[in-house]
Amino acid sequence: MKTQQYSNHVRYYPPHHFVFYPVIMLLLFISIRGIWLNAANTWLWIMVALLTLITGWLSFMMRQHYALTTQNRIVRLELRLRYYQLTQQRLESIEDQLSIKQLAALRFASDEEFVSLIQRTLSEGLSPDAIKQAVKHWLPDTMRV
Repeated sequence: MKTQQYSNHVRYYPPHHFVFYPVIMLLLFISIRGIWLNAANTWLWIMVALLTLITGWLSFMMRQHYALTTQNRIVRLELRLRYYQLTQQRLESIEDQLSIKQLAALRFASDEEFVSLIQRTLSEGLSPDAIKQAVKHWLPDTMRV
């Protein structure tokens, strides 16, 4: 497996990104074309277009919602454990000062820079992207959704 770092950490889910969503887009295109070219059945094509659009949107939202909610909870738990192991203090006391996006970005930091990067994030208000760029020793996360 390729070494994970800032430039290659984005992950795609092929069935959704490269099959399902292109099919939805194709159906939407066909139905819009049907609306445009087939005046006799305009309402039918409008309904097909709306159903296609709603199906694609709901599919995207449900897939994202379930996966991201679970992933966010796991990231929080992982970071709480790591922080406690490294400092013998609970992360919960400062966790509310960090957004979930900042916490997710901090998971890429190695143990050597994890605590100092948390302190820097708190003091400087680093954005998630700035946190990822500040990581010197990238800790890959290969099991995320």
